[in-house]
Parts: sequence; structure tokens; C-alpha cells
Amino acid sequence: MFDMTDRTSAWNLLTEFTRSESLRKHALAVEACMRAYARKFGADEELWGTVGLIHDFDYEKYPSAQEHPYKGNEILKERGYSDEIRRAIMSHAEYTGVTRETPLEKALFACDELAGLITATALVKPSKSLAEVDAKSVREKMKDKAFARSVNRDDMVNGARELGVDLDEHIAFCIEAMKRIAPQLGL
Repeated sequence: MFDMTDRTSAWNLLTEFTRSESLRKHALAVEACMRAYARKFGADEELWGTVGLIHDFDYEKYPSAQEHPYKGNEILKERGYSDEIRRAIMSHAEYTGVTRETPLEKALFACDELAGLITATALVKPSKSLAEVDAKSVREKMKDKAFARSVNRDDMVNGARELGVDLDEHIAFCIEAMKRIAPQLGL
């Protein structure tokens, strides 16, 4: 039996179900944020990174609220992923009714939407680079409801609160985490 927190296995799962480059980059961005929080909290970086990497692996194939992340949860169960990983992924979608109780679950929820807004903010900068993104510029984009319309602002605010971190510090922390893999993100 292979280790379900093995990054290669998680990457293979993601790429098996996700063809979209932007969704793959989103997964990498959330993984980077999750790994950084695992280091900060003294948690299992491989576990947290795996959860971040595969949290939306089923989204391209099953994008509706009736299917995502439920279909993915079934697939993960069939493939032997742990209850801890599956529960964390289920808890990142508000509508599943799975409450976020552990730091892992709270971190995933806090990082998911924010990683998307940070990426969108970088892409409208002249250099299209994370080097030009800071917490202030992300906060400004948060206020613009027409910008990155699909990003849920309430989830970002509530996620930071649930995680017990200041929103501006959370934004800056995630920007720094994403900068570490900026070449992989094309940012």
C-alpha cells in the first residue's frame, strides 16, 4: 500500500481529473499556502500540502454543488485516502454542512478563495507578477465586487477569523507562500 500523503500520488490524481492549467495552478497555490501554515503551526506539511493540492481535483469534471466535492470524496474513499483528508476537503465547501473543526480544515477554507483572489490580483498588475502584490492591493480588489466575481469575499473574511488570524496578516502570509512557487504559478 502506498502512502496517501505522497505528493506524487496526489499530483497524479489532480492531473488525472484536471486538464485546466488555471485549476492546476490554483491547486498549487492552495498547496503552497497550506504547506506554509503547516510549518507555522508545527503540523504535518505533507498532509496539509496534499489536502491543498487535491481539494478541487474533481471540480472540472463535477462542477455543480450537487457533485463537488461529493464525487471527489467517493473517489478518494475508493482510492484509500484517509478520513482526515476526505473530511477536510468536504469541509471546504460551505454547502456540504461538514463543519470545520481542526486547524487543517480551517486552514483549507481560509486559503482556498484567498489564493484565487491573490492570483487574480497578480494577473492585473503590469508585470503579471506576485512581486507587485501586497495585502493592501488584495484588500482593494476585495472591495471591487466586479473583480474576480466568483471569489467569495465572505469566505475569505470568515476563513481568517475561524483560523484565528488577522485578515491582513493572512493575506500577506499567503502571498509570501505563493511567491515561493511563483515560477510554477506563472506569476
